[in-house]
Amino acid sequence: MKYLIHTIVALCCPLLVFCQDITGLWKGTMFNDSTQKSLPYEIYISKDNGKYSGYSYSWFTINDKEYYGVKKLKVNIAKDGKVVIIDAALIDNNYPVTPDKNVRQLNVLDIANRGEEIVLDGPFETKRTKDYQELTGRVNVKKVSLLTQSDLLAYLQKNAGDNNFTVVK
Repeated sequence: MKYLIHTIVALCCPLLVFCQDITGLWKGTMFNDSTQKSLPYEIYISKDNGKYSGYSYSWFTINDKEYYGVKKLKVNIAKDGKVVIIDAALIDNNYPVTPDKNVRQLNVLDIANRGEEIVLDGPFETKRTKDYQELTGRVNVKKVSLLTQSDLLAYLQKNAGDNNFTVVK
């Protein structure tokens, strides 16, 4: 009987993701293996006509100046239940140097319920380019209320008319 229960749970686990609503605001951190630093990281996921998409917002501080980047995301749920997020485009930033156009971040995240929280957690990597080494690390974000203070949502609402952003209500 115990074996049967474990087998049923193992077979159904990927299906649990399809029951979870991954749309909404996710806040947490992105840990960079190279620098050994955690950076604030926000993701907003929406679903339109059965397709997921989203935006991310990350920021860091150098010499007391805050720099940010806003990216358009492609979001999919893999057959194994993982949430796969890849950068589609860097749409805005105030970086101190012009970023390479070919740098794309790939997040392969597990979704989990931890008590009252829903969490996306897993590795990220960027591909190596002519000028930049591959970066790796870990993303850990939890789903939060749309009423939560968010730099990403503030940015999207401020720029809604300029770039066809989905305005959160």
